Amino acid sequence: MEKAIKEMGNRKARVDDDVPGDLLKLLGEGCLKILTKLINTIYETGEWLKDFTEVTMIALKKKTQATKCSDHHTISLIAHTAKIIAKIL
Repeated sequence: MEKAIKEMGNRKARVDDDVPGDLLKLLGEGCLKILTKLINTIYETGEWLKDFTEVTMIALKKKTQATKCSDHHTISLIAHTAKIIAKIL
């Protein structure tokens, strides 16, 4: 888990979980144990929390007069904690 957190980019904004990415890098051992327990529960039950399965997709125009799907690209906003869990699992 520590490796997944360290690999996160710096200055990541707050997303759906309202937790700044940099905050996860500052977690103490107690918080890491809680996250580990959460990941183990998800792994054992196969059930993800609703907050971790919702993603906000944003379409951005590549071209000024974009009319086709290929004229756009998308970015997805997902909770930082969910990114870490997905990376580990």
